[in-house]
Amino acid sequence: MVIIGCGFLGGAAADFFSESGWDVLGMCATPESAARFASKPYEVRALDVRGRFSLARPWVGVDALVHCVGPDRAVPEAYRSVYVDGLLNALAGIKPRQMLITGSTSVYAQTDGSWVDETSEARPGRETGRILLEAEAIALRYGGFVARLSGLYGPGRSVLMRKFLSGEAVIEGDGLRWINQVHRDDAAKAVVHLLTETAPPGIYNVTDSTPATQFEVYSWLAEYFQRPLPGKGAPDLDRKRGWTSKRVSNAKLCGTGWRPTFPAYRNAIRSIDEG
Repeated sequence: MVIIGCGFLGGAAADFFSESGWDVLGMCATPESAARFASKPYEVRALDVRGRFSLARPWVGVDALVHCVGPDRAVPEAYRSVYVDGLLNALAGIKPRQMLITGSTSVYAQTDGSWVDETSEARPGRETGRILLEAEAIALRYGGFVARLSGLYGPGRSVLMRKFLSGEAVIEGDGLRWINQVHRDDAAKAVVHLLTETAPPGIYNVTDSTPATQFEVYSWLAEYFQRPLPGKGAPDLDRKRGWTSKRVSNAKLCGTGWRPTFPAYRNAIRSIDEG
């Protein structure tokens, strides 16, 4: 197993694969990032996936590759260099028997609050989203998996919690925009599940079971921390992942036997705070 992008999500997946008995090689963008894994029972190296590379045996022709990268900037050039060029370089240099790429539910551009699944239209309004679809097409042609992730949170990391505690949070408009999230460990277990069980290759939404409105999320945080709700403000139409409002279904993934430990963000608030 080779995991390119051994970070917040990829590192958790590497742990779960290793604990399950897999031989794991992790890749990070910089030596500093790789050094954080020095105590792990598997090797993590620095690799710039934006350039062509080759690995020595036994890491060529491995059972599986996870391409779990993240661009350093939310601009098309950075997205293309790691998602498209980086994936092509990885497939050429590693030649895995099977592979999985992590993408994003931001490719669903719906704004009407409707439910979306893997058969729904994916027509992102931003070029970064269209580049994600290019990377997905490469993975599907290879016969691999695409894990479309909703907003990731986990131990010590939650954008919404950080904004709430810092006072940056704003309830946008009526607060009824739908938000879709998934706990980092549930997402990592989904990656392991897809590559080790009998799920057929293809696209899978990786998200929890309870889409929530922005007002609901901040209400849960206000209740937990015993703080007042944020004030109201105008919608942020220039969001990094694009301004959307839809409810993402995880029914296809659940149909393969996966279940989230945290079916709703509300269930995970304590674990994030203590993390």
